[in-house]
Amino acid sequence: MGEQTQNQELPQPQPQSQPQPQPQSQIETQVQILPPNDPAASVTSTTGFPQQIACPPAKIPPSRPRKVRKLFPDDSATTTNDPNSSQITTTPSETPKTTAKSTKTKTAQSRALVVAPPRIVARSLSCPGEVDNAIRHLRNADPLISSLIDLHNPPTFDTFHTPFLALTRSILYQQLAFKAGTSIYTRFISLCGGEAGVLPETVLALTPQQLRQIGVSGRKASYLHDLARKYHNGILSDAAIVNMDDRSLFTMLTMVNGIGSWSVHMFMIFSLHRPDVLPINDLGVRKGVQLLYNLEELPRPSQMDQLCEKWRPYRSVASWYLWRFVEANGSPSSAVAVATGVGLTQQQKEEQQQPQLLDPINSILNLGACAWGQ
Repeated sequence: MGEQTQNQELPQPQPQSQPQPQPQSQIETQVQILPPNDPAASVTSTTGFPQQIACPPAKIPPSRPRKVRKLFPDDSATTTNDPNSSQITTTPSETPKTTAKSTKTKTAQSRALVVAPPRIVARSLSCPGEVDNAIRHLRNADPLISSLIDLHNPPTFDTFHTPFLALTRSILYQQLAFKAGTSIYTRFISLCGGEAGVLPETVLALTPQQLRQIGVSGRKASYLHDLARKYHNGILSDAAIVNMDDRSLFTMLTMVNGIGSWSVHMFMIFSLHRPDVLPINDLGVRKGVQLLYNLEELPRPSQMDQLCEKWRPYRSVASWYLWRFVEANGSPSSAVAVATGVGLTQQQKEEQQQPQLLDPINSILNLGACAWGQ
């Protein structure tokens, strides 16, 4: 009887598939709301297990779906949030159709990539074989310039002077015939103790009176001192000039009093041996373009870039052949005209308001370090 009574008092087991709901008051829940982008966003209960419940507090009605920020950067899937579910689901979206405009753009880009010619990287003209590369390129690019190449021996670029010496020389030769300029330059070199002594400190130490005694005008003396002062202050240096790109070099050198665009172009060709320099202000090069293409008028400097675009990246060598072409046709450039006493046109006089080259063209081509002005 004792065992039967004890067995009757035991509670009957409940089915495991239907757990009895517990009163809400018996469960204490601690909710921690984190930002929507926080990967650690979860709901922590007293049981210690995180639950993926994205439902907000009671401030938002449960029947109203909350806006969920997209968890994917692309549009390949869309995110939805069921307020009655504790999981966030994603459904793939349809791929947008490619418009006709984008298709045309891609087609044009692919065609451009196919027809774009390979870019030629030119080296210094003093590098072995680079003049030959330039001549080969010019022959293929322009049959008219090819005919000029057949008439003359190839140029040489083997004369080297330090940038400071070359720029000083260009200032000394301004507005002088070649013979007179050579005489003054020789005295200047002697005053400095030789070409190796032509340094910024040496030039700054020379007084205007000393320079005047060797034939240098007061204006040229101020030009020389301005160049030496910019070297002394660190604005310019031989190393910086050699390593500058063409655009930066043009900007920096034209800051020196007495050195204009024409002088910089000549300096870049014959002292630095830059391969792709087009002296658009040189009357000899402009006259050569006029004769080569049989133009009715002398091309303006603003037209030169477009007319000579096909010669890139060897426009320096093309300019050399144009100088020879003009010389063979008996039409000297402004430099030769002044040196030989030929009368200048009004246009040439206007362009000589700043210092201009007075060195004969042969001296420019043969010496490499020419006497330039503007």
